[in-house]
Amino acid sequence: MHVTFESAADLAAALRRAEAAHGRYEEQLGHADPDWPDWYAQFMAREQAGRAGPVVPGASP
Repeated sequence: MHVTFESAADLAAALRRAEAAHGRYEEQLGHADPDWPDWYAQFMAREQAGRAGPVVPGASP
């Protein structure tokens, strides 16, 4: 899967959406997620592919 952004502003907006979704995920998890970069990457790739929704750790984007 190829993930691209039209501009730095689009990338920043995607990171903000990932941050908000990840905050909800960590609340459910009950602790900080040390693998947050992987989670963010999966979230952003899924979102761009039109498959936005919960990220399942260990699953492919």
